[in-house]
Amino acid sequence: MELTLLMYLIPSLIMFGCGIYGFLTRKNMIAMLISLELMLNAVDINFALFNRFLYPGKLEGMMFSLFAIAIAAAETAVAIAIIINVYRIAKNVDINQINKLKF
Repeated sequence: MELTLLMYLIPSLIMFGCGIYGFLTRKNMIAMLISLELMLNAVDINFALFNRFLYPGKLEGMMFSLFAIAIAAAETAVAIAIIINVYRIAKNVDINQINKLKF
């Protein structure tokens, strides 16, 4: 059985949808960060997928995926540093409590 484009797109779409749902419904900054990473991983799957099906002999999609993973790692490090600083000040990582940081 040959794997078609749709067989890869459906799990990626489900991952992206779960990421959007998690980002919009969660109030915890860590859970929102995890949801954002889930969305970025779904996009990375699509980069590799479309590269494989549109340009089978080239690696542009794979390079985009590696670049996106590196950017996501840097973004996660910065986001966790911000969350740690928010926790130190507010003693909570709930989004509704962030207004305590205003002057």
